[in-house]
Amino acid sequence: MTYELYIHVPFCLRRCGYCDFNTYTATDLGEGASRSNFAQMAIREMHILKRWQLEHGIEEPPISTIFFGGGTPTTLAADDVVALVKAAGDIWGIEDGAEITTEANPDTVDESYVATLKDGGFTRISFGMQSAVPHVLHTLDRTHTPENVSEHVADAQRVGLEVSVDLIYGTPGESVEDWRVSVETALALDVNHISAYALSLEPTTKMGRQVRRGELPAPDDDDEASKYEIADRLFSARGLRWYEISNWAKPGFESRHNLGYWRNVDWAAIGPGAHSHYAQAEGRYLHGEGAATQDSEKCFGIRAWDIAFPRVWAHQLNQDALPWKDTERIDRTANIEETVMLGLRLREGLPLSRIEEVAASTPEPSVLRRLCDEGLIEEPSSVIVPTLRGRLLNDALIGRVLDSVAY
Repeated sequence: MTYELYIHVPFCLRRCGYCDFNTYTATDLGEGASRSNFAQMAIREMHILKRWQLEHGIEEPPISTIFFGGGTPTTLAADDVVALVKAAGDIWGIEDGAEITTEANPDTVDESYVATLKDGGFTRISFGMQSAVPHVLHTLDRTHTPENVSEHVADAQRVGLEVSVDLIYGTPGESVEDWRVSVETALALDVNHISAYALSLEPTTKMGRQVRRGELPAPDDDDEASKYEIADRLFSARGLRWYEISNWAKPGFESRHNLGYWRNVDWAAIGPGAHSHYAQAEGRYLHGEGAATQDSEKCFGIRAWDIAFPRVWAHQLNQDALPWKDTERIDRTANIEETVMLGLRLREGLPLSRIEEVAASTPEPSVLRRLCDEGLIEEPSSVIVPTLRGRLLNDALIGRVLDSVAY
């Protein structure tokens, strides 16, 4: 049994034009939800959550991974970030060899900051590099420079942290050559893990509005597919294998926290808008309206999510209340769909035995043969593994497999 902790820090120095995450540039949002006081509020939520778990008979093992996301976690003081790790250990325990990661913008840390993280138990740092091309960074509204990235990656490596960098492809105005430069620059950093995500725009973001007004071209699916293929080829040539559709690592350096999500483990989430998942919890543990009722259908766990706006989140904590906005039961249909979707994003693939555990039937051999002949999956076996084409057309592949499964 695995238990993970996610901590969402909602503060940023500047909101990027493409971002639709739950982030804020103000340093104080009221009710104690301020950048300087965030650690205290988050620790308060940890204690309230642990009490809820005990009241409902949920016994979790020591934490195996902790991940700080955002926002920009490194807008907090380094001592505050470390204090959150210590509190989590005091409340739940942290297993030996746990993976502890924070995201960081390259211009929010220095060698002293990363040294404090290392001394405080952190093992990894994930830098939001996004691009190595200045005009692309400008379009993305990023505040760092390519020089910031190389300098602070070196700082983190020097103090002994494992380093990952994140890239984004498909930015309006980014040429294929621009993308190649970004990939090769990331590889030159000699990191063991790289994530690469296609730009996806929500209409409510600044960049989404610019596209709608015709000021920027919309991301192009064919362009993004070509850039994905370039990244996969160059990463693979340097020994980084894909292990999840958007993530490549040298063997043994995969993000264990990331894999936990795709393997559907239990995780607790702390912070405004953060989402938790309890695979073994029963429907009667639901929080809020309708929590006392439960129909006869088996429950396959619950999801819960915190109130998004920090001031209201903090108000609930000040009332000694769990700051959940809502919860939902995972029913049989959702469990089948999530099992297929999650498994088909991973290099380790989706075992047919896993489908058999949750559904009334597995895909017929003829279905798997057709998917193989179309180049979407590797040669049929006891595990369905997507090919490069299957990764590029992953939504279609998931749909085809689900259509062949009896609910």
